[in-house]
Amino acid sequence: MTQPHARPVRTADRLVEGLAAQGVPYIFGVPGAKIDQTYDALNDGGPELVVCRHEQNAAFMAGAVGRLTGTPGVVLVTSGPGTTNLATGLVTANTEGDPVLALCGEVPLTDRLKRTHQSMNAAGLLENVTKFTEEITDPDTVPEALANAFRAAVSDRRGAAALVLPDDLMAAPSAAGTLTPAPPSALGPAPASDIARAAELIQAARRPVLLVGVRGADPAACQAVRELVAATQLPVVETFQAAGVVSRELESRYVGRIGLFKNQPGDAVVANADVLVTIGYDPVEYDPRLWNTDVERTIVHIDVVPADIDNHYRPAVELRGDVDATVHALARQLDGLELSIEFEAEIARQGEALAAIDRSAGSPSRGPGGVNPAWLVLQLREHLDDDAIVAVDMGTNYIHMARHFRVYEPRHLLFSNGQQTLGVGLPWAIAAKLVRPDTQVVSVSGDGGFLYSAMELETAARLGSKLTHVIMRDNSYDMVKFQQVLTFGRESGVELGDYDITAYAAAFGAHGYRLDGPDEFAPTLRRALAEEGVSIIDVPVDYSHSGDIAAQLHEEVLI
Repeated sequence: MTQPHARPVRTADRLVEGLAAQGVPYIFGVPGAKIDQTYDALNDGGPELVVCRHEQNAAFMAGAVGRLTGTPGVVLVTSGPGTTNLATGLVTANTEGDPVLALCGEVPLTDRLKRTHQSMNAAGLLENVTKFTEEITDPDTVPEALANAFRAAVSDRRGAAALVLPDDLMAAPSAAGTLTPAPPSALGPAPASDIARAAELIQAARRPVLLVGVRGADPAACQAVRELVAATQLPVVETFQAAGVVSRELESRYVGRIGLFKNQPGDAVVANADVLVTIGYDPVEYDPRLWNTDVERTIVHIDVVPADIDNHYRPAVELRGDVDATVHALARQLDGLELSIEFEAEIARQGEALAAIDRSAGSPSRGPGGVNPAWLVLQLREHLDDDAIVAVDMGTNYIHMARHFRVYEPRHLLFSNGQQTLGVGLPWAIAAKLVRPDTQVVSVSGDGGFLYSAMELETAARLGSKLTHVIMRDNSYDMVKFQQVLTFGRESGVELGDYDITAYAAAFGAHGYRLDGPDEFAPTLRRALAEEGVSIIDVPVDYSHSGDIAAQLHEEVLI
């Protein structure tokens, strides 16, 4: 009897094998003819395929996986508009340090330079929104290109990488084998002499302060920071991306976040520090010219990457090495550090000022427009578990979440403060539920941002996701509106129409709730958190005081 002829191993098969070897759990994407060799190969094994409704949202989901797990999230799309639709998702991930790998189909090499269907310079486009892009021109180079793309995505500064995959090469046989993953090696601590110099500066300071940023929130770095704080009682200010670095046990050392406002307790503590120790801080989180008005201030820079020297950021000592190893070494040098009675009193005053800000926001109603948004955020805080993951979309809701929502573990409060991208909330939440299935997951947006990615409700329903999305509705682009009013005395192009969230949610098999007043929020939230599937709570909010809040913000940090 004649045996069936074995199908040659395609380059697409090798690609899928390589992704599995890298430990990729999910691939997000939208299929198309120029990438279907790889989609076909996924039928035979490899990461779980999550088909999305739009490539941009697929990139957002991949970015959330990268942020939450440290393993690059992978997005798989076709040529032409399939690739161009990734641009916003990739530039968001690249700016904010989320490791992502984009796999982009392309026309056959023979058509690459022709003016034909979906022909374009995909690599030229992607190079502008990634840190690493390579176009495959030989089937046997795929394993090594994949290995280098992964290394680039997870090397600091982390970000997006892309491989452009011509259709004919993915169908071609490949003799190359799968490469063993080769993550970047650890650097070890900064030089001992530099650490000793930094310790001397901190010990001699009257008001030393820790400012922890995005790379200080990595798991090992966060643990090291906590041990340093426990040993020294140094006060901590978090950036938005470092939210959660300070645990409940160290709450007395937490003096707030910086990133939007000019006059919050965190801003005051940073402004008055005579020695500021930045740990894993990236200038994209909060431009130093906005917070470092005293350019003569002593700064100790701790990071795995060199400092970006700026007119307003000139470290006296630069401790370059693995953040956790460097912080551990610094903690040993600072054993026995004692803060002055005066500085301890100042830390206590600023901690009380933080609590007072929340107390002042305690009224549920602010006017005829609806619920006080700050009160709504405090209600969320009260009803969510400490280990809940909360994905925050862009808009005025972001301002209130940044100001009032407290978390006690890093990577549990997700912001887009590098690009301030609309539409990230729901896709981030869908991805978070995949990688943290036993965790409460909530996303928060305005009514405008919600519709940027609301089609992914079908994706969430298909996946059986259990998550809750809260819409702060005012039927406008309020974050733009209040800036226009402050600048021009009037608004333009910011008013939006209403929509029926209960009917919209039902169309996708989700639960939809539209509230009339504040009394309904807590019981509805409890119900939503308990029920299966996706629940959407639509809450009318009163943003009439946005202009008052805007007076406390830096203009340069808004969209």
